[in-house]
Amino acid sequence: MKILLLGEFSGLHWNLAEGLRALGCHVTVASDGCGWRNYPRDIALDRPTDSLRHGIACLLSILRHLPEFRGYDVVQLISPYFLRLRSERTLPVYRYLKRHNGKVFLGAFGTDYYYARACMETDTFRYSDFKIGDRYRDTPFNRVTLQDWYHGASARATRAIAQTCDGIIACLWEYYVSYRPHFPRKTVFIPLPIDRREIVPRVRAVPQVLNFFVGVQTARSNLKGTDIMLPVLRQVQRRYPNLCRITEVHDVPYDRYRQLMDDADVQLDQLYSYTPSMNSLLAMAKGLTVVGGGEPENYDIINEPRLRPIINVLPDRQDIYRKLEDLVLHRERIPELSAQSIEYVARHHDHIEVARRYLDFWSRR
Repeated sequence: MKILLLGEFSGLHWNLAEGLRALGCHVTVASDGCGWRNYPRDIALDRPTDSLRHGIACLLSILRHLPEFRGYDVVQLISPYFLRLRSERTLPVYRYLKRHNGKVFLGAFGTDYYYARACMETDTFRYSDFKIGDRYRDTPFNRVTLQDWYHGASARATRAIAQTCDGIIACLWEYYVSYRPHFPRKTVFIPLPIDRREIVPRVRAVPQVLNFFVGVQTARSNLKGTDIMLPVLRQVQRRYPNLCRITEVHDVPYDRYRQLMDDADVQLDQLYSYTPSMNSLLAMAKGLTVVGGGEPENYDIINEPRLRPIINVLPDRQDIYRKLEDLVLHRERIPELSAQSIEYVARHHDHIEVARRYLDFWSRR
């Protein structure tokens, strides 16, 4: 099968591509590498900044590569925002892909109209990026995001693509329950793919000093929740300076991020998520314990009855503090949580097994 994966979030498409290649598929990944994170790709569609000059250069690069984006059995878009262009310029490319390829699928892999709508209009979530209970999280990032993805051009583009594509794949429980009510016959949940071939898993021993790893994306800190989790962690570290330390990194490329994580015991990530992200799963595959999204819905959707490796925290400072303090004071839990983390990723997120599920869904549509 000949497959084009267009766009990138957190290395998802590259990990999936490697799984598909192992199964004998011909795969091309075309993306901007997710910006400064610089994930691998076969065709670079980079846009270093949002300036007009770089926008024009990016558009010309896309137009130059368009003839190469024909004749595929399957095209998958990372999201409705699969190119670093404004939505009104992306839609004509989508229609071109529909005309010149076999099937086109949409990834429900991030914030878009249907996820924002589920957050704002329903009681599906107890908490989310946008609301805690009934209270709206009025942040500059949320105001801009809702203006575009809930009310604006990106919302219209999402609806147009979702209504006309051949199928929709959701990688997290949150995105699955956002799309499923609107497109029940063509929405499926498939877990995130993790390529473990170059990961050396290590079950952590009981540490004398617990090393917490926090990766900060400056522009998305209040979306990821590090703006809350990191100050609480610093409170814990000040109270127990001889029992824990913090490894804090800001806006580093993916390869460097992976290296810096190796000596840590615990990773903090995704306060508002119900499920672990690609970065969390990478940490778990290495043997780190993740503090972040691990709600019951996550274990239910993957049918996991036994493993509970994630320290689930609520978007509440007291809850975060209590669970971080408990982990510091009960470091004897680390080896068991570490072993469960490694087993969890191997069982549910192996990139080849995930790729098989994609092939099955694509062939049935």
